[in-house]
Amino acid sequence: MTVHQSLLPPGWKRPRGYANGISASGRMVFTAGVVGWDAEERFVASDLAGQFRQVLVNTVAILAEGGAGPEHIARMTWYVTSRDEYLAGLDEIGAAYRELIGRNYPAMAVVEVAALVEAEAKVEIETIAIVPTA
Repeated sequence: MTVHQSLLPPGWKRPRGYANGISASGRMVFTAGVVGWDAEERFVASDLAGQFRQVLVNTVAILAEGGAGPEHIARMTWYVTSRDEYLAGLDEIGAAYRELIGRNYPAMAVVEVAALVEAEAKVEIETIAIVPTA
């Protein structure tokens, strides 16, 4: 069950893969910046697309601990170390997103950064989910 509504001003073209804005109510669940390593803090891939998949696996696991699912995601901020590698991997990134998150397109920002604190990390994502309250 989703608890948010996509905000699309009249006459605006619908964005692909994200929402311009979200209106939501409920209990909030936040993740820290999540990178593409496993539970033992070992990176599972050296490429951005492979790390992205693991970031989503990790994010879904963290959200589940807070009683949230992918359908509750309202906001994501993605930090990537290479715009070019991100653009080159969009097909694989999109496939992983659809598989693990589904057809939920929250408000998002993708930001290229010079580096991340974890030297091997090529992507880091922060997530906010809104869980329905009774």
